[in-house]
Amino acid sequence: MKLVRYGNPGKEKPGLVDAGGQLRDLSAVIPDIGAEQLGDAALARLRKLQAEKLPLVKGKPRYGCPVAHVGKFIAIGLNYADHAAESGQPIPAEPVVFMKANSCVQGPNDPVMLPKGSVKTDWEVELGVVIGATARYVTQKSALDYVAGYCVINDVSEREYQIQRGGTWDKGKGCDTFGPIGPWLVTRDEVPHVQKLSMWLDLNGKRMQTGNTRTMIFNVAKIVSYVSQFMTLMPGDVITTGTPPGVGLGMKPPLYLKKGDVMTLGIEGLGEQRQEVIAFKV
Repeated sequence: MKLVRYGNPGKEKPGLVDAGGQLRDLSAVIPDIGAEQLGDAALARLRKLQAEKLPLVKGKPRYGCPVAHVGKFIAIGLNYADHAAESGQPIPAEPVVFMKANSCVQGPNDPVMLPKGSVKTDWEVELGVVIGATARYVTQKSALDYVAGYCVINDVSEREYQIQRGGTWDKGKGCDTFGPIGPWLVTRDEVPHVQKLSMWLDLNGKRMQTGNTRTMIFNVAKIVSYVSQFMTLMPGDVITTGTPPGVGLGMKPPLYLKKGDVMTLGIEGLGEQRQEVIAFKV
């Protein structure tokens, strides 16, 4: 299933995209798509619905983040060897874990706002993993059983804040609008080969990133298992799993986002995003 949340910010309704690509309303069936709707039993009930009998949503409404009230927004850094190299960092021996503030979460096509005074805001197309069941010290073999599904994420990053301002990476990762998620949550049964997904990002129509999840240093099962050793993963938590090469930081000279730029990005089978970059505003 492709599950979505659509409508104005803060007033999104649950929906699904049917086999024909049409948006169907789920609001008479479930109140939202959050922690209580992400478990295997709840998803199994939704699969039994006859999508063609659900109300058709007319027009082209805004898509919000497909997960309501994201809990923890966890990120993995330097998870592609070629991206680590372009960043001037060694290949990590263990996953690099940091946090993105859940206040940065937004819809997949909402504008990305430059932070006040920012001169080094960057892009990163990434595979997102949505947790569907409580995971604590889970094995790598069973880790994917705790995943509800997958989505596209743009891990927008302010490199000066991240690297040059001291302390952890979190400073450059959680600014407002820095977490576009969606357009939809694709349930794990529809992604049998999560380590074979092509991914890309264009800036102003020019290809910047081309990659594939098969080149991850640590695969999804390893990441879920690993993170669950350090914190309990809860339904509605989201993990973004690292980016392939082609970010602005790695270019010579570096290239960063400016007002008016347009990012388009996508992952095979998981949909596409589009964000226009806007100036800071209160």
